[in-house]
Amino acid sequence: MMKDVVQFLYDVKSELLKVVWPKTSEFVGATIVVLVLLVLFSIYLGIIDFGLSRLASYLFEMYGLV
Repeated sequence: MMKDVVQFLYDVKSELLKVVWPKTSEFVGATIVVLVLLVLFSIYLGIIDFGLSRLASYLFEMYGLV
């Protein structure tokens, strides 16, 4: 059992040495893209949520469900 764990960890280390890690500029650029998209999707979903809540309020008042 312990031999399998040690072999697994050795294999993990071996595979991690094969990974081509991104350069700092690539990492920062990708992070900025993710953050900008996060903000844009948040604004979009906020607008959709606001519009649907206003529509629901209007319909509830129209049918006297409030």
